[in-house]
Amino acid sequence: MNQGDKPVAENKLYKNKILATKISGISLPMYLIMLAVLIIIMAMHKLPNNILGAVLVLTLLGHLFYFIGEKLPIFNSYLGGGSVFCIFASAALATFGVIPADTVDITKNFINNMGFLDFYIAALITGAILGMNRNLLLKASVRFIPVALLSMIITFFAVGLVGMLLGNGFGHSVMYVSLPIMAGGIGAGVVPLSSIYGHALGQSSAAMISQLIPASALGNVMAIISAAMVAKVGKDTKYDGHAILMEIDPKYSKTRQVEPDIMQMGVGMLMALTFFMIGTILNSLVPKVHTYAFIIIVVILCKAFNLLPQYYEDAAIMFNQLIVKNLTHAVLAGIGIALLNLSLLASALTWQFVVLCLTSIITISLASAFIGKMFGLFPVESVITAGLCNNSMGGTGNVAVLSASNRMGLIAFAQMGNRLGGAIVLVIAGILIQFLH
Repeated sequence: MNQGDKPVAENKLYKNKILATKISGISLPMYLIMLAVLIIIMAMHKLPNNILGAVLVLTLLGHLFYFIGEKLPIFNSYLGGGSVFCIFASAALATFGVIPADTVDITKNFINNMGFLDFYIAALITGAILGMNRNLLLKASVRFIPVALLSMIITFFAVGLVGMLLGNGFGHSVMYVSLPIMAGGIGAGVVPLSSIYGHALGQSSAAMISQLIPASALGNVMAIISAAMVAKVGKDTKYDGHAILMEIDPKYSKTRQVEPDIMQMGVGMLMALTFFMIGTILNSLVPKVHTYAFIIIVVILCKAFNLLPQYYEDAAIMFNQLIVKNLTHAVLAGIGIALLNLSLLASALTWQFVVLCLTSIITISLASAFIGKMFGLFPVESVITAGLCNNSMGGTGNVAVLSASNRMGLIAFAQMGNRLGGAIVLVIAGILIQFLH
């Protein structure tokens, strides 16, 4: 090959590399065409205000940002990679007005009011539990709940004591930092918490919620990044359960493999939706227990007593895999656009506030690691599910934490601790606000 042929060969190699690049199964040129269509319709303000427009925005942006985050040096190793980048990049586009306001509104409406997260989480919970070995599920559940609750208690007092040392006071620190972080998210945690505080203090819920959201949001961000770091540091050590919560006979720890079947996936969708409706019915009868908690309880009972034929369990697993592989990045983008306001978060970032949030994250991580090991759980999995998921923003936060640490199969335990712990936090808050405000 002569010198003149080298640039031609290099150019051809570069073109081939571009054509071979795929984002979630789509070639780069095709992805750019889809992205161009999205940009044009957003610029024209003609994005449909329904599932069509919202799913296209979230899926295209989610897959793109996840792909970029996984390629960025340092970021992909220590800062949560694609999952964290997806959330922050999406939040930045919404916060700084890069995405048109009407598109942001469509996305927020889809995330908050049209049941997209409920659809996703119902599929996750149902498939994760039914796909788990029955012996592992029962043995791990009994050990997991005490670990989660004890870790939360220790963290509560740690934040209060550090708050006293910083001059913030025990009461203010636990009421406005510790409890909002551990309350189980926005809808099931911060919103009822703001109502409890507002009623006790003679203020509106709206006035209180702006004081509580920053702690929930920053705690969520720290939990996601910490989960990625814990998974990275603990990888392949004796503390790593490789997405299994506790040591058990190897034959019980294998994830059930199912062959995809189009018809059966549809059955799995109906299974997930039916379990969600059962949870909704029970929640209407006992409003203080979250719908997700009831879904977990009902699905665990079905699994524990072998109430479902294997065909239906396999169907739920297939649908779970379909949803996880195709919509997880969309959910992460939705969290960024609809639930994470960077301006609000930045305005609350005093150094004392950051220290208290860090105290919550570090304490609950250490406590869940040590207590989890005492109860026979793998410390890495214990930290992520019994610890960090209880410092996240509920269901969406759990998805982000588990996605960042590549442990999505533990969603049932994450939700179990989050919902149970969040309910207890609300009860405690109602009592303590009378004395600590």
